[in-house]
Amino acid sequence: MLMRLTTASLLALLTLAASAAAQPAAIDAREKREVVEAAARVLERDYVFADVAQKMGTAIREQLQTGRYDAVLTKDDFAARLTEDLRAVSHDRHLRVLHAPEFVRNRQQPPDDAARQASEAWRARRERQGNFAFREVKVLPGNVGYVRFDGFSDAPGAFPVAVGTMAFLANSDAVIIDLRSNGGGSPQMIQLLSTYFFEGEPRHLNSFEYRGANTIEQTWTLPFVPGARRPHVPLYVLTSAGTFSAAEEFTYNLKNLQRATIVGETTGGGAHPVRTEPLTEAFAIGVPFARAVNPISKTNWEGTGVEPDVKVTAAAALDTAHRLALEKLATSEADERAKRYYRWALDELVAREQPVILDAEALQRYAGTFGQRVISVEGGQLYYQRGSGRKMRMIPMGPDLFRFEEMDSFRLRAVRDGGHVVAVEGLYDDGTSDRTPVITP
Repeated sequence: MLMRLTTASLLALLTLAASAAAQPAAIDAREKREVVEAAARVLERDYVFADVAQKMGTAIREQLQTGRYDAVLTKDDFAARLTEDLRAVSHDRHLRVLHAPEFVRNRQQPPDDAARQASEAWRARRERQGNFAFREVKVLPGNVGYVRFDGFSDAPGAFPVAVGTMAFLANSDAVIIDLRSNGGGSPQMIQLLSTYFFEGEPRHLNSFEYRGANTIEQTWTLPFVPGARRPHVPLYVLTSAGTFSAAEEFTYNLKNLQRATIVGETTGGGAHPVRTEPLTEAFAIGVPFARAVNPISKTNWEGTGVEPDVKVTAAAALDTAHRLALEKLATSEADERAKRYYRWALDELVAREQPVILDAEALQRYAGTFGQRVISVEGGQLYYQRGSGRKMRMIPMGPDLFRFEEMDSFRLRAVRDGGHVVAVEGLYDDGTSDRTPVITP
């Protein structure tokens, strides 16, 4: 059975670490020796690479002997220092020493049924209140679907949310998956979400090799998922340096299967499944015990991260992916009406990226009455109102062209003659337009 650091496990460990941090505890030389020896033994027994485990054990024993740890006074600081030294050898960001006495007590003396049920109920409530890490789903201009989720939750309630999210995106012409704040989680959620973007026979996503085992565990897309699959929809995955663990696996799988375009920053570089083991009465260690092996690359992203196909800052990744999607849709579309729809959305995106600023004199040139249409200058801004309709701020897109936040299917163009605005033309995203001449400038 595959053992991974799931979202729930990660939350639990972070809670334990926070609890310890809130109550600093002193540490003496004897306890330091005990922790170092226990950590070295566990790593030499369980760490995914036996040779690296030996080097790590040797390194922290030498650091203890040379007095590097003498000035460390608290258990929290000692856990952090050991983590730093172990990672300096292994470069494994999943590896972590924790001051976690509550975790150790629970492992040595499991709570009774009532306490366990109360703990599970509280964890389930917190997962639900966080919507199982699904943060946002919407349709961007040009019918580009967007979803952001910050973890691959393994909670039972997460899977209906994932299915509902995919149903929401089922009519999108392209899809953007935002993993810029996703720190990892469950391989089962990876399987579920990945399956929606393939058809036919199940596809081999990833494999795991375990230290000391003669078997390889494989993960594949699922034979069935509720709702419609989108095997051909243009797909974009957003990444950052904080994209980690299972989020990297999801990204790496799709990249190697040439199913998605990766946009953003190189990811964090953590490819080893991890489990937590007690060391002493107060310390525990997260031990990476297996490694991912992609069926195509025959390797993984450990220590290197997943390199994006389009490298931009995390902050610029969404707009970049949106623009790429619209350009692809417009280029591949044969129907001129549909092509115009995508170009309409693309023009707005470009205008947002490159805002146009008009000075006070330029604003006054647009003011006037055009039939039922009135353009006024108020507080250094242009406003448009038609009849008794709502007054909307005019946002410049370029020479004599304006858009409106309240109505993305409508724009207004000023028509000039001899440098003067003589009419305004309403433009609509279906290609139609109407023109109204000036009555009073």
